[in-house]
Amino acid sequence: MASPSVDLSAALILAAPALPDWLVVLPVALMIGLGAVLMMVRKSVRLHGGIAIAGLALLVLLDAALLWRVSVHGPVTMVMGRWLPPFGIAFTADLFGAVMALAAAIAALAAGIFALADIDASGRRYGFYPFLMLLMAGVTGAFLTGDIFNLYVWFEVLLISSFGLLILGSQPEQIDGALKYAVLNLIGTTLFLIAVGYLYAIFGTLNMADIARKAAGLRETAPLTTLTALFILAFAMKAAAFPVNFWLPASYHTPRVVVSALFGGLLTKVGIYSLIRVTVMLFPVEREALSLIVAISAALTMLVGALGALAQNDIRRLVGYVVIAGIGNMMAGVAIGTPAAVSGAILYALHSVVTMTALYLVAGEAGRLGGTWALSGLGGLYRKAPWFSGASFLLFLAASGLPPLSGLWPKVALLKASLDIGAWWLAAAILLSAFLITLALARVFLLAFWRPQPDPVPEAAAPAGTSVDWRIALPLGCLTALVVLFGLLPEPLLDLAQRAAEGLGEPAAYIQSVFPGGTAR
Repeated sequence: MASPSVDLSAALILAAPALPDWLVVLPVALMIGLGAVLMMVRKSVRLHGGIAIAGLALLVLLDAALLWRVSVHGPVTMVMGRWLPPFGIAFTADLFGAVMALAAAIAALAAGIFALADIDASGRRYGFYPFLMLLMAGVTGAFLTGDIFNLYVWFEVLLISSFGLLILGSQPEQIDGALKYAVLNLIGTTLFLIAVGYLYAIFGTLNMADIARKAAGLRETAPLTTLTALFILAFAMKAAAFPVNFWLPASYHTPRVVVSALFGGLLTKVGIYSLIRVTVMLFPVEREALSLIVAISAALTMLVGALGALAQNDIRRLVGYVVIAGIGNMMAGVAIGTPAAVSGAILYALHSVVTMTALYLVAGEAGRLGGTWALSGLGGLYRKAPWFSGASFLLFLAASGLPPLSGLWPKVALLKASLDIGAWWLAAAILLSAFLITLALARVFLLAFWRPQPDPVPEAAAPAGTSVDWRIALPLGCLTALVVLFGLLPEPLLDLAQRAAEGLGEPAAYIQSVFPGGTAR
């Protein structure tokens, strides 16, 4: 007799709507189309916010439908035109790509609503919302592409749009941050392109499913470890991992807060996504050979991020170092490489997309209410905005990995995976980093929220606000609710992360989606 759970799964499969394969490309097409529409109505900037938020809400629905389709029926592929793989351009969504795309869309929707209060008429006139649409086209395309050269193309799309967002306002500090951001990211992009050319010379294909099938037969004759090392270096630069992480704290605090939130929540996760996709699915043997180097980089990234956060007085720079520490945790999962460790890295990435976006929004609102970005000048926020202080406290707990919030579960998974393989020093780095981040964020809460407002307020401070705008309260409240929900009810997300990790480790379903007949050239 079948178990009730099996019967329920079968019922869900039968009840699932027959969603079309072209759903996999629709989110990207939507963002590109909306970017074009916003450019066509560039003189009517009052319409931009409404159009963009409606489009981002639709993007969330499309990504949710795609995740449902993939979760029930397995990976889905759409090929452009009549050129079949491995010749044509393929979009392929598996659980990993679909769940990351949905998390990114939720964070972007929250940021879009926050931008109604944060971006003035001048910022809208200079293209904030069109740049946001193109940024989401690049991020979503990177998560859903099945071709490694087109992963590079989507990196370029998000790099160009992010550069436009970074210099929005044209302040000297922004130009300086944009220069550092652009130079280091262009170096990473160049390394990525070199690795792609090297890969094509070895495999004669750029389709990821085709590469996954052919890698085993080329290990004895091709320098795949060198190729994998190039990819790791390129993606580590994109993700801001040690020792190539210095561009992030030099640039992420310079633009408008909503732009920093988008960058901190999304851009580094595209680098981590690519690192996991390439090393775990395409080159697992080579990843194992390089695992010690990746693990050392992960531990140093965690510690540099945590120590950097402790040393900061500017609350925006502090959050940037918290982002870096989180990257180290995700890289630890890649270094360990077991299904449990990879699922922990995926779970941490999902948690980080939501939590880091929300932390930057907290920093922005704290600066507005307190009239300064400096911790030395902040104080009394609990008295000014009690609910905002409560939400901030929950987010600080989540970012520290403390119960009962979403940051706890990925840290537990990574700790267990580290100890299972005897990497006690990596587990110690995870614990020490979490402890130092807890101290850094506790310092923020005690100084900015709990103590009275210093007197006098610094001369350079902006006029202090007196209440929290609904355009700020709504996205911040929703992101905080997600953090609490996933902390208290982690089972669905844990299951998704575990299944996504299994799909990367055993990509037969992914390959079957691209080559349903089992043949290639």
